[in-house]
Amino acid sequence: MELESDINKVVLAYSGGLDTSIILKWLQDTYGCEVVTFTADIGQGEEVEPARTKALQMGVPEDEIYIEDLCEDFARDYVFPMFRANAIYEGEYLLGTSIARPLIAKRLVEIAKETKADAISHGATGKGNDQVRFELGAYALDPSIKIVAPWREWDLGSRESLMAYAEEHSIPIEMKRGKESPFSMDANLLHISYEGGPLEDPWVQPPEEMWRWSVSPEAAPNEATFLEISYQSGDIVAIDGKQMTPAQILSKLNELGGSNGIGRLDIVENRFVGMKSRGAYETPGGTIMLKAHRAIESLTLDREVAHLKDELMPRYASLIYNGYWWSPEREMLQTAIDHSQLFVNGDVRLKLFKGNVEVVGRRSEESLFDEKIATFEDDEGVYDQADAGGFIKLNALRLRTLASKRIGQ
Repeated sequence: MELESDINKVVLAYSGGLDTSIILKWLQDTYGCEVVTFTADIGQGEEVEPARTKALQMGVPEDEIYIEDLCEDFARDYVFPMFRANAIYEGEYLLGTSIARPLIAKRLVEIAKETKADAISHGATGKGNDQVRFELGAYALDPSIKIVAPWREWDLGSRESLMAYAEEHSIPIEMKRGKESPFSMDANLLHISYEGGPLEDPWVQPPEEMWRWSVSPEAAPNEATFLEISYQSGDIVAIDGKQMTPAQILSKLNELGGSNGIGRLDIVENRFVGMKSRGAYETPGGTIMLKAHRAIESLTLDREVAHLKDELMPRYASLIYNGYWWSPEREMLQTAIDHSQLFVNGDVRLKLFKGNVEVVGRRSEESLFDEKIATFEDDEGVYDQADAGGFIKLNALRLRTLASKRIGQ
């Protein structure tokens, strides 16, 4: 592959791990360029500051090392808007990895402008979805941006070749104690994902020791946990009456869900690049959020609005999964979704027990539920049951006409 010749400075999405440390050195050697590192803390549960030390060791100037706490931005501007849509990909996946990529792409582009860099770079492989998500997002925000994707350019195709490159170039590698995990993991405030290793055989059950955030449902407490979630315009604003920020809310729900065995998922999904992939996910807080949001919507949304949202949701979810967060069609759908949430206010009471989330109560001053109409007792003339006969006959007209033709009556 022919390399760009006019790249003098690159902003690299940098974790400080083996792959991105090798990429940092490879960019310096291959392009002879300066490298700016960007490390985002989006709730992955690991220290991000060590990335600063590693970048300094590899010659990155102090003022060109960006380490940022983006947990609140992530929860408020990406996770919460997505949950207003009740988004699920292929009926199960809560899009935990997908929704983090637009934020990282946005900051990469912004930092490139701040530092007058010519390009951005990432460590996503040429077989996965993340390369698409990063790059579609970057191009949508800056159509002239250049992108360097080392996994599509270099000849370091195996773990052995990466280790050899690291040793040859004296790249610092942390030797972890104990046995290294066989899984490829990615975590943020919404979820943790697992791929590779034994999961590459779809028949093999994920080992219990793989899971990091949740106990198994069998090992969960024998007593249920009850909680009350409060909504304002479709977003959670409090848990058990305590006001919290979006990131605090998600962290608390992760804690409650994980301790009750909630949020585990094992699926085979269709990647945008064309292959099927088996992955396992833990999304305890998100699982609770989805159940609770649908419950408060059941009280406060008009029937046709609710049904239209459900029809639009698969398209919205696919846009996020495939990397089109910054597309005009996603923004258009988001405007409609957000408008639908204006009166989605109230409280939902939940029961968490051994892997299950059960709605046990919901209330709202915006409720469209009218007990006088819905009651099986005397409705005091609010609803004339005789009217239903004409309603049914009108709706049956086309069916009766069709049947008459077919039966010959």
